[in-house]
Amino acid sequence: MTDVREKPTTSPISTRKHGDVLIVLSNNPPVNALSTAARQGLVDAIAEAEADESVKAVVIACEGQTFFAGADITEFGKPPQNPWLPQVVDIIEACSKPVVAAIHGTAFGGGLEVALGCHYRVADPSAKLGTPEVKLGLLPGAGGTQRLPRVAGVRKALEMTATGNPIGAREGFECGLIDRLVEGELLPHAVAYAEEVRDIRPLPRSSAFEEKVGNVDPAVFDDFRRDNARKFRGLDAPEKNIEAVRIATQKPYTEGVMDERRLFMELMTGTQARAQQYFFFAERKAAKIDNLPEGTVPRDIKRVGVIGAGTMGGGISMNFLSAGIPVTIVEMGQEALDRGTGVMRKNYEATASKGRMTTEQVEKAMGLLKPTLDFEALGECDLIIEAVYENMDVKKEVFGRLDKIAKPGAILASNTSYLDINEIAASISRPGDVVGMHFFSPANVMKLLEVVRGDKTSPDVLLTAMQLGKKIRKVPVVAGVCHGFIGNRMLMPRQVEATKLLLEGATPEQVDRAHVEFGMPMGPFQMADLAGVDIGWHRDPNRIENVRDALCAIDRWGQKKGAGFYDYDEKRRPTPSPVVQKIIEDFAEKQGVERRQIGDEEIVERTLYTMVNEGAKILEEGIAQRASDIDVVWVYGYGWPVYRGGPMFWADTVGPDKIVEGLKRQEERMKPEFSFSKLLLDKAEKGERFTG
Repeated sequence: MTDVREKPTTSPISTRKHGDVLIVLSNNPPVNALSTAARQGLVDAIAEAEADESVKAVVIACEGQTFFAGADITEFGKPPQNPWLPQVVDIIEACSKPVVAAIHGTAFGGGLEVALGCHYRVADPSAKLGTPEVKLGLLPGAGGTQRLPRVAGVRKALEMTATGNPIGAREGFECGLIDRLVEGELLPHAVAYAEEVRDIRPLPRSSAFEEKVGNVDPAVFDDFRRDNARKFRGLDAPEKNIEAVRIATQKPYTEGVMDERRLFMELMTGTQARAQQYFFFAERKAAKIDNLPEGTVPRDIKRVGVIGAGTMGGGISMNFLSAGIPVTIVEMGQEALDRGTGVMRKNYEATASKGRMTTEQVEKAMGLLKPTLDFEALGECDLIIEAVYENMDVKKEVFGRLDKIAKPGAILASNTSYLDINEIAASISRPGDVVGMHFFSPANVMKLLEVVRGDKTSPDVLLTAMQLGKKIRKVPVVAGVCHGFIGNRMLMPRQVEATKLLLEGATPEQVDRAHVEFGMPMGPFQMADLAGVDIGWHRDPNRIENVRDALCAIDRWGQKKGAGFYDYDEKRRPTPSPVVQKIIEDFAEKQGVERRQIGDEEIVERTLYTMVNEGAKILEEGIAQRASDIDVVWVYGYGWPVYRGGPMFWADTVGPDKIVEGLKRQEERMKPEFSFSKLLLDKAEKGERFTG
């Protein structure tokens, strides 16, 4: 292919001609983001094509691993600079010569909008197409909500814009978003396609397409809302995306884009978009390790050992198997080992049945698993994770055995949820090799991984655990040593106050409802019933010191028993329990607690404000590296609504002074367990924020 450079430049966009086709190339690593320079380069390239009579068609392509993968995140929060992306896309579409987009890798967000501005789209079959703006609390703002339904159809546009989930190139071809799938080298095929269509007129401009947006049954929008009601609960952006697509079916493009811009600005200036964009950066910051010595190199992990094939051990193992890392899993008995590996296979096969894995991938993952009853087989592993019973004596016994058989340099990790990593590490001869790796249940699904840095944890051990977390597609967060680390430590004051509220007059359903209305997936007592009311119970039915003891003593262990704080039918649907209410009232009477009417505001102040206070203590003590890490833990580990940004970002939106005011209102009722964080009081007094 002829390669004649037209204009050497520092711009990420360059051009060259092949015959009468102008090739416009972006080279803006790592993801060909649509920076100001890239946008200007595209405008200049189209102007060049228009001015050159020898040019009959244009191909827009990208070097590197991907097509334009979206906006330049370094420009987030800054004043927009010309040319704006909507102008760029309009200029591409208005070109008098056919423009072909050559798509590989990902065409996301503004990248897909650029492709929609082109007259034709060809793609590598492995390419992905998507409009993920909704995940930042926004909508496609460069005509995407108006062009996409005109090209791909209304239902596909709803799915892509309102959920933010990408589709593959083959699906894009089937719905009309892609004009041709290209096997082999993309750019030469794209140029050949441009040569095919160079004389076709009129040019197919997607803003003028009407066939797929005319005579649309209005019920499609209500049906889509209903089908996704649970997923969209509390979120503003999905509804605005739905509304924008609906407008495309009712108004001409020129009017629709004005409505799109209005809806975009409504979202952009709202708290939810700020929260979701804040969280986007918070997740990336979480990967950074403070005070890591320069030049620290991670250890090489070729095989992982897991002790315990129960729900947690099996789930942990699946993470590594899915990432192509061999696992040796150890159990004490053959029946437990067979049951655990059987559950793992069943989980993989369930994923395959939904089309998210192939049968070959299932077999490949299971083929990397080495189940054994031989504890000494762990000696071949580079990382060993114990997932045994949450008891310090049991953990120490396991680590004592590992100390004898693990090879030099092997990392020894505990999946403990609460226990002291320093105490475990001090019990063996190699404390520097010990780290906490707290997975959340179900471990093969939940994205959060708390990586607990002990006082003696070696820097390379910490770095290895963090990088390995990313490799197995988790979001790892560094935590210091304390009871419960970050997430569970903040959970404790919430549970304490929620239980006290029951004695004082609230019902389990009232407390839970307040949390669900706030945006949590479930409330404290729904969560207890799901996880198991008996978790951590002392197992003595004659020792009844609180409401939970009383429930456990009569086998009300939660959903698994059909009864906990709620009664459950055969489909696990909950109803309020008269038995539980009687237990609560009896305890209140025994303890001399005067019962009264309790409002939702008090529930929020005593359960959620106390979490913020505990989060501030965690920051004071250096347990979390930064406030945003706390927010990542709570969004990914406990379902805190992302549109509120996490507990510390939410505290900033409420105002630390308001948090303190509410806590002072409740302080007498929360004693003796409650005490103020000095950091929270300081932030409130100075009018400062936790999250900058």
